[in-house]
Amino acid sequence: MLKLLAFDYGASSGRAILGKFDGEKLALDEVHRFSNDPVMIRGSLYWDILRLFHEMKQAILKCVKNGDKDIAGIGTDTWGVDFGLIGANGELLGNPFHYRDSRTEGMIEKACETVPKRDIYNRTGIAFQKFNTLYQLLSMKLNNSPILEKASSLLFTPDLLNYFLTGEKTTEFTIASTSQMLEAGGRGWAVSMLEKLGIPCNILLDIIDPGTVIGRVDGKICEELNAEPAPVIAVAGHDTGSAVISVPAEGERHAYLSSGTWSLLGVELNEPVINDSTYSMNYTNEGGYGRTTRLLKNIMGLWIYQECKRAWDKQGEAHSFDELEDMALKAGPSGSFIDPDDDLFYSPGHMPEKIAEYCRNTGQPVPDGKAQIVRCVMESLALKYRMALQGLEDILGYAIPALHIVGGGSRNAMLNGFTAGAIGKPVIAGPVEATAAGNLACQLLALGEISGIKEARQLIRRSFPVRVHEPCDKGKWDEAYGKFKEILNKAGGKNE
Repeated sequence: MLKLLAFDYGASSGRAILGKFDGEKLALDEVHRFSNDPVMIRGSLYWDILRLFHEMKQAILKCVKNGDKDIAGIGTDTWGVDFGLIGANGELLGNPFHYRDSRTEGMIEKACETVPKRDIYNRTGIAFQKFNTLYQLLSMKLNNSPILEKASSLLFTPDLLNYFLTGEKTTEFTIASTSQMLEAGGRGWAVSMLEKLGIPCNILLDIIDPGTVIGRVDGKICEELNAEPAPVIAVAGHDTGSAVISVPAEGERHAYLSSGTWSLLGVELNEPVINDSTYSMNYTNEGGYGRTTRLLKNIMGLWIYQECKRAWDKQGEAHSFDELEDMALKAGPSGSFIDPDDDLFYSPGHMPEKIAEYCRNTGQPVPDGKAQIVRCVMESLALKYRMALQGLEDILGYAIPALHIVGGGSRNAMLNGFTAGAIGKPVIAGPVEATAAGNLACQLLALGEISGIKEARQLIRRSFPVRVHEPCDKGKWDEAYGKFKEILNKAGGKNE
């Protein structure tokens, strides 16, 4: 029985999963779960990175205490774009900023004053999001950040955690591809573009592929935890990159939706697609395992729903997610829609009030009560998925027969059923722990236990159940989609 440890850090929580591989199936055991709470200090939003590393050590300690010291590999994946800066003596220079921090406001426009917007897209193939690493660094440069001036290297979040664990500084391909600083197709850093923007290229490291063994757990950490010096493997460090490895699809013409705080809906291709359509509709070309391209649309996802629940919990009106979804199903259609990607919903706090504001501003009835608010959010997400999937089909020139939904959102039967109805195609939901499973599969590939991505997906199909949601109520969903597009046009949103 081969034992592997996967660390999966999401934007709101993290988990350590012990994978056990018997040569035929992969079994998962959640060793440790913890919240990931950003910290606001004097108007700036940061990640509590030292606590996140502390949780990593706690998970290793639990494995030791449970008799699982014989770990053959450790891999870490996280959300994209964020980073820490390392000084000349190897020290972390300040807490890493959170991608929702306000410092990147207006930075896309600032960048495009120097490098035309289309040139940035043609070079990188990455969609414009104000939180991209490119704009975080530009903000630091324009504000004369002393930390940036003193930095000797930049480490993206999974690379930073691997550095804490091993002392080895690396930059993994899939996480680097989220930065909007790589040449499209993974041909290296877009140096001439970065130099025009005044971003120091000397802090950028050579890029390694997922599936690379980068070192072993540092001896001092092993002594502290009574642990063995397990190999540390650079998996697909971007959580979506790991999740896509575990999509249990057969054949090539399939689409995936990695569903969680964010929704990433896309396809896996051999080359990036950069043309007028992908540019105008803001589709992105991120890196995948084996230097593939994940052509996808970034959608706000379950963030709005999570923020609504957080607001109600603070008011002393706590309900579980299952209770809220049951209430919403019984409530019937909301009759109102939001654009999940509207800037109004980007920042945390007061989410039910923001939904009400959006509906008033677009001349719609304000959802009445929690059940109607949840229903509004879920129906709107399903219709946004339809818009994104149709955009992909237009770009690719062929119909996509089904949508695989993986990740935490794949357990949301209401949303998955709505999505099947909205897109008019089957939805195949699962595995829930797709990111951890993909992380572990990448480790197995690195160790030579499985031979390629095709065999990895066969392993996932054997190991984890899926649930199929068939489409229904086509006429009602077509009518809702027409209204949804009208609302987006009225609000000035992008009608992809």
